[in-house]
Amino acid sequence: FHTIGALKTNRLLYPSGMKKKLRELAAELSVTHREFDLVTVKKRNYYVYRYEGNLNGIENAVVLLSYPEKAFGNPKALRAFISTNAALSTQEILSWYVCRWPIEVFFRQCKDKLALDSYQIRSAQGIKRYWLLMSLAHFMCAVGTGRFCSFETGYHEICDTIQLEKYRYLFQCAKESNDFDSFMKFAV
Repeated sequence: FHTIGALKTNRLLYPSGMKKKLRELAAELSVTHREFDLVTVKKRNYYVYRYEGNLNGIENAVVLLSYPEKAFGNPKALRAFISTNAALSTQEILSWYVCRWPIEVFFRQCKDKLALDSYQIRSAQGIKRYWLLMSLAHFMCAVGTGRFCSFETGYHEICDTIQLEKYRYLFQCAKESNDFDSFMKFAV
């Protein structure tokens, strides 16, 4: 199998046998557009430099240094991608990565909001059940508010609704109680 993914810009490369950080190589190359090809992915243009060679632990990998067309040479706009399949074209690598990005966003949201990174289930059946519940919760955040919205928007709306229901319940308990002890007995 092969991998396509993102790289940090402090990753070491060995162009012409010399050890160099990816961002340093990009800074040297981005003085002119000469070494970069203009590539279009999903109607957006990027200047991309293709490096093929060995990385630590990976033989003959492809590393793409990419700048959005309007931010060429801007170190903060630099993105780097890796493919272990050197037979893929630059266009194919970037197109596959674009397909992968929503999956990475899904995992980040599940880790941050739905506790994906803290579950401790050992059985295969338990893991499948957890994934099913987590996927359902993610889906409900996107469509469960009565309209289609982003996960983040739906998540916050559902959290607000739950909080409001807690306040309503406490208010109802307080209305039906004469003193604090009877309130606590009724509320808990």
